[in-house]
Amino acid sequence: MTSEKQIKGKASALLPIGVFLVIFLGAGIVFNDFYAMPAIVAFLIALFVAFLQNRGVGFQDKMRLIAQGVGEENIITMSLIFLCAGGFSGAVTAAGGVDSTVNLGLSLIPAHFVVAGLFVIGCFISVSMGTSMGTIAALAPIAAGISEKTGFSMAVCTAAVVCGAMFGDNLSMISDTTIAAVKTQGCEMKDKFKANFLIVLPAAVATMIFFWLVTGDMSFQLKDIGDYNLLLVVPYLVVLVGALIGINVFVVLIGGIVISLIVGVGTGNILLSEMFTVVGDGVTSMYDITVISIIVACIVSLVRANGGIHYILDLIRSRIRGKRGAQAGIALLAFFVDLCTANNTVAIVMSGPIAKEISEEYGVDPKRSASLLDMFTSVGQGLIPYGAQLLSAATLTGLTPFDMLPYLVYPMLMAVCGIGAIILSGRRKNS
Repeated sequence: MTSEKQIKGKASALLPIGVFLVIFLGAGIVFNDFYAMPAIVAFLIALFVAFLQNRGVGFQDKMRLIAQGVGEENIITMSLIFLCAGGFSGAVTAAGGVDSTVNLGLSLIPAHFVVAGLFVIGCFISVSMGTSMGTIAALAPIAAGISEKTGFSMAVCTAAVVCGAMFGDNLSMISDTTIAAVKTQGCEMKDKFKANFLIVLPAAVATMIFFWLVTGDMSFQLKDIGDYNLLLVVPYLVVLVGALIGINVFVVLIGGIVISLIVGVGTGNILLSEMFTVVGDGVTSMYDITVISIIVACIVSLVRANGGIHYILDLIRSRIRGKRGAQAGIALLAFFVDLCTANNTVAIVMSGPIAKEISEEYGVDPKRSASLLDMFTSVGQGLIPYGAQLLSAATLTGLTPFDMLPYLVYPMLMAVCGIGAIILSGRRKNS
């Protein structure tokens, strides 16, 4: 077998990735629907193309290469965490945790702070749930109701929800983007969270102020808020606090599942006979991203063996200088891959191995490279009108994604803060 240092960079080795992008984006453009072509089908075609390359390596050798890639500790761990996170999400949702958390947040909102409060609630729920899509599904109808009662623009109210959803998608301990970023870069979740949080906090505060200024001249009293049960919020708090203090993520998620089931059965929201069903439904909801991660690992293994990764590294090396340039390269890589895939988790899984190579080459801290991957894929995902987040929000409120774009200030400010962090890191080194 050829060693990593002996592999020569070849642009042609990137053909499978190019085939994926052409098929995936092409189908979206032709059918005016970026979900007309399932990502897994496009990746399988790309894997087939990767197998056809490099005739000098036999089929069995290629199978061994992809088996080694899939068998890497980070890939296996990431896949198992995806499944555990899905199980927790299924259990806590069935227990009524989502509704209680939303209603608790709404009951605490001051009347003059309602739209900014929607953003804050979105932040809390998305960090707790680990899913931007789930946050949007829970809060978008409430945003529509608030718009009708207050006269505030529907686009402003819905944008506040989307901004809050993207906050948690980037930071949550059980978000598939965080899991992918941490595992591809080889750092601890709590370390990535702390580094990432400090970078995006100014963006979150500025976003809250923005929505308060835009809507602060009007106020009203929220009515018809549903009931909430503090017990149903406990599983989210346990997972959040447990992950922050450094408890093993598997222990945290399994503990969250057990607590959710106990609370759900105790409150009568989950029948004893349905305990395992709700967990199973949550696990199966993560099958797509788990299988995609495995297929992408196969493709990356062959692309690396054929010299594709080294070609990208050589290209980046010729254009960047030092640690600051390396960070900028990781950020741009993550952003543009997300624009092409319209899925920030897939974008992280695809660009993660390249980012890892860059970070090791230029001495970038793994928690910083993980933060950059997560931030800049979330920047793209929070702004592209063909992404699932904006399409879902638009469908639930009767808007178009373009109606919300002017008010999606959090992803824009997150990009500004990320760029600022890269610049300041270079200055600190030089000072």
